[in-house]
Formats: sequence, structure tokens, C-alpha cells
Amino acid sequence: MVVVMEQRASEDEVQHIIATLVEQGFDVHRSTGALRTVLGAVGGNRSFDERLINVMDGVQEVVRITEPYKLASRTFKPERTVVAVGDVRIGGDEVIVMAGPCSAESEEQVETVAAALAGAGAKLLRGGAFKPRSSPYSFQGLGEEGLKLLRSAADRNNLKLVSEVMEIGQIELVARYAHMLQVGARNMQNFNLLRELGKTRTPVLLKRGISATIEEWLLSAEYILSGGNTDVVLCERGIRTFERYTRNTLDISAVPVVHKLSHLPIIVDPSHGIGLRDKVAPMARAAVAAGADGLIIEVHPDPDHALSDGAQSLFPGQFDRLMAELRIIAPAIGRSICVEPVPRRGWGA
Repeated sequence: MVVVMEQRASEDEVQHIIATLVEQGFDVHRSTGALRTVLGAVGGNRSFDERLINVMDGVQEVVRITEPYKLASRTFKPERTVVAVGDVRIGGDEVIVMAGPCSAESEEQVETVAAALAGAGAKLLRGGAFKPRSSPYSFQGLGEEGLKLLRSAADRNNLKLVSEVMEIGQIELVARYAHMLQVGARNMQNFNLLRELGKTRTPVLLKRGISATIEEWLLSAEYILSGGNTDVVLCERGIRTFERYTRNTLDISAVPVVHKLSHLPIIVDPSHGIGLRDKVAPMARAAVAAGADGLIIEVHPDPDHALSDGAQSLFPGQFDRLMAELRIIAPAIGRSICVEPVPRRGWGA
């Protein structure tokens, strides 16, 4: 249930409500807005009569949450959440672009692409150090050495770093270098991992599973939120359908649907969603037009020789052009996107 406090409710009244709910076995999550405090009560005694709370001092109303996901719902928090990754704010008026190689391969590769992305207006460097691959014989990443390369390049170019964590034992290591932890599609329902991420206070980027419904996706976010980590950003990255021409089917409709159901920010990954380099830019443009709070795009200085996902990675010059196009689209829907690019020479198509 959700307990909405009166605008002038005192702190003592709020604490009394919290204590009463805890006595009844509820986990209580507090959300304090500009005008009033909202308490989300999860679990507890099913036979508990919420009218007992409704008549207590300082309570404006008590609302039952019908969705299976409680803390991620708009009922619990009507206003949109803005997730801060350092000084970068995801979910506000600015559309945030994250970009970089699928995986760190070498110091030269990482430094080259980070400089290009910063000049074009990206805010976060994306890159993997531990790579979950379908084949055990494919490149698996550089591990901690890759994290060091990525963080060094991010710091030098005033970027924040987002990198994937694959298992519980990697959380502490990846969080030592990354400003944001990514949960890949394969791990969306790795509930033990999600629970542990809920105990951290590092922002989490949660990708949608390849066959997951939107409700299942939001329930996965609920695992993280229920642990106390409220900094969760959702990422639509395409789902598996009967279509074979593209790598996945990018569900652009998930953007407005999630915005209606949840207060969490949602970004779109057109690189994995479509899997074809020449289709990435059109889908990125469509995502921003649909209201996405950001994009995550794969960019490589030499994608034809990339060790992973080269076919869906943009050349830096293509990324430049895409950013210029997005600066035209974003204002049309009342958003802004990044800064003007820094003049630079030497990048081809």
C-alpha cells in the first residue's frame, strides 16, 4: 500500500506511521517530494485493515497498489525519478547519450574512442571488461585490466563509466572503477545478483531480457529497489521475435508504456536492438522521438576488426552525424541533448 501524508504532516507523525507499519511486518520505503511525504509499505499482514492507518494523524490517504511491482510503480511515486551518475542526470530534460565499444580491447582503442565520444557530446563511456558471450571460444574481455583502461580514458575525457557486472563476486571490483553498473539481458532475472545490487548505492542500468515482458522487467527492477538502491535506469535493448532479418526486434513502444507504468528513467540500446550498423541511427532517432531519456550506442574506431559486435558498432564519424540529427529532434519534444560538439578533424565515415 501507499500512505500519502498531508502536506503539513510533522516528522513525528511520519515516524509514528512508519513504526506502526513495521510492527505489522511491512517493509517501509520513504519518498519525500517537494510538497509531501509518501510511504510505500510492502509485504506485511495480508489481513491488515488499512483503515487503521487512514485515521491516524497526518495521513491524507491510503492507496492499495494493484501492480505486482510496488516501488517501481507510478502509484508509489507519481513524479519521475532522476538518477544522478556523478554530475550527469538521467531522466531530466536532457537526453543522455552513453557510447563506446562493446568491450575494451587495447589502450589505444579505448583512448581513441573516448576522445571521439567526448568531442561529440556523449556523457558516459560504455565498455565491457567481462563479456558474457554465447560461445565459450569468443573473446571474453580483459577483466580488471580492461576496467583500468576504461576508467582512465573516462577520467581523461570528463566522462562517467558504465560497465557490466555478470555475477555477485564482480560487484565490488566493477564498482571500484565504474560509476554505473550494468545488468545485461542474460542476467535480468538473476535475482540473487539483483538483490546484492540493491544493497549497493551505485546506480544500476537494468537491461530488458530478450524474452521478457515489461511486467517481468519492472519486477526485476523491484528486486533492486526493495534492497534500498533507488538509482535504477531501465534499458530497452530489443526482444527475440520470429523476425530473422535483424538481430532482435527493438520495442520502441516500451518507452511510452514504461513512462506510464513507472517513474524510473528508460533509455534505449539501438545497437543490440537492431544489430545492423546502418539501422542503428534510424532507430536511435525513433527512440528519442518516442521520449527515451537516453541512448546507449556502440562505437568503435575500427568496427570491421572489432573483437565483439563489430557489425552493430558505428564509426566515430557516423556517431558525430547522429548526434547532430538528435539535436534537431530532441527540442521538437521539449528535450535537449548534450553540448555542441568540439571541432575535430581526422574522422572518416
